[in-house]
Parts: sequence; C-alpha cells; structure tokens
Amino acid sequence: MDKIWTEKYRPSKFEEIKGQKEVVSRVKAFVENKNMPHLLFSGPAGVGKTTLALVVANQLFGESWRQNVLELNASDERGIDVIRVNVKNFARMRAIDDVPFKIIYLDECDALTKEAQQALRRTMENYTRTCRFILSCNYSSKIIDPIKSRCAVFKFLPLPKEDIFEVIDKIAKEEGLKIDDKGKEALFEASNGDCRKVENLMQSCAAISDTINENTVFAIASTAKPKEISEIIVLAVNGKFATARDKLLKTMQDYGLSGIDVLKQVTREIWSLELDDRKKINMIDACGECEFRIVEGSDEFIQLEALLAKFGMK
Repeated sequence: MDKIWTEKYRPSKFEEIKGQKEVVSRVKAFVENKNMPHLLFSGPAGVGKTTLALVVANQLFGESWRQNVLELNASDERGIDVIRVNVKNFARMRAIDDVPFKIIYLDECDALTKEAQQALRRTMENYTRTCRFILSCNYSSKIIDPIKSRCAVFKFLPLPKEDIFEVIDKIAKEEGLKIDDKGKEALFEASNGDCRKVENLMQSCAAISDTINENTVFAIASTAKPKEISEIIVLAVNGKFATARDKLLKTMQDYGLSGIDVLKQVTREIWSLELDDRKKINMIDACGECEFRIVEGSDEFIQLEALLAKFGMK
C-alpha cells in the first residue's frame, strides 16, 4: 500500500478538501447514497485528487477501509499484468460489511500503457457489481475514450489564493510559525496552486527559521522574484539588451535556475506588464519558440539571449 493510506492522520471529512467545492458536493452525494459510478479525477498535482479518494474510502468503510480498498500507483506498475492479476483478483471478491462494493484507486493512471488500459476497460465492465474504480490522472487526454465513457469525469482546478492562504494560516498556527503577507504571496507564486508544494516549501523554510518571509521562500523554491523577472523583460523591451542579459544571467546564477524555469516565469510575467496586447502575443510566441529549441537540446543561455533580443526588436 502507498504511504499515504497508512499514515496516522488520514483525511476523513469532505470539509477538509479545499478549493474543489463543486467536485466535492457531487462526489459527496454519491457516497451518501452508497451508490456511485466509476470516477475519473483529472487535474494538476497537489489539488486534492488522492485526498478526495481517501475521504470517500473513509466515509464508505470507516475502520474496515483497509480490507475494502486497493491502492495502486500506475506510474510504478503500468503493465498489463498488473491489471490482469492484482486488479482482477481484488475486484472479483465482494466487499466486507454492508457496503455493496469495494474500491480500487489507481493513481496516475495516465501512465498506464494502451494495452493495460484496454484490459482495465474489460475489468471495469465485468466486475461492476462487486467493485468501483477511482482513477486519478494529470492529463485526461491520455486516457482512452472507452474508459472515460465508463466514468463520471471530475476536473480539479489549482487552488485559488484564498484557499492557499487558509492552508498556510492553519499550518503556521499549528506549527508555531510566523509568516508575513509577502511571505504568503511568495508561497502562492512559487506553488502555482499546488497545496502539496506549499506544505513542502513551508517545511523547508521552517527548518531554517520559525519566521518565514519572501526572501526565504524564493531561496528555498529556487524561483526568482517576479519583480526581478519583470525588470529583465522591461529592460529588453526598452532596447537595453546588454543590461537585460547581464541581469538575467546573474538571476539564474543566484537562484540556480534552469532555462525552462526562467522561461516559465517570463511567460507568466509578460501578462502583468503594461504593454500593447499584440506586443504581448508576439512575446509569448517567441517564448514558445524558445522553449521548443531548449527542449530539443539547444544551449539554454544562447536561446534566452536570443529571446531577449527578440523582445527588443518586436
């Protein structure tokens, strides 16, 4: 079993899940009726997919959840034999107590091979009376259509700022940490709505000091401050290429950033600048071309310098 299912603290209430009110309300209705279809949770990392599956298991089975739930991580066990042996053997047995079905939770199921997904499709069809599947993935487009048509699909969104702040305040209170408003903003910027990343960043910052501020967060997250990235873009746009290049290289060295890391931050900051919309579109187009070249193996420093030069020319 995966570590998360055996920890001392296990989320057991729907109210503990942040930022997914619509999804939670619909799943809660299924659980209350003790009659639910197969579920497919799709969305980015750290937004509550596994937590919601864990809450469903606790609500349905209580203390006997261990006997009635099978959890597999498809990214580790992604072949057809896992579906034919582990999943099928568990699915064919009836549930304990008065719940009419067991639950199989397949995490990261978009990592399953196409052959394994075809085998899973038949298993879902044949054992509906004794088992329900909860599938979790980052990209639903990688799941074959026959599986998606057998599931109720739920889209999870990155957590909004107010929910991230609520999580930060709760952790800070329970752990005795002091964090200012700029520190909270920095945590949100660095996490992009990923609650798990927020918690890991706070734990790393707390190992250094009980007081968490903006500088500590960005240093731990290996992320440049948004203001610094904006300054680099503005310098390039205004034709000060040499200054922009020097500042970019210094920022990358100071924070230990890769070319792709910088490019993602540049793309985010472009939209916050006071520029003409057509200018922004051209700059985003240049960022896409730069990312493609870096991914294909081009030197990241040369490509980023070329990107700054394009900003000054457009």
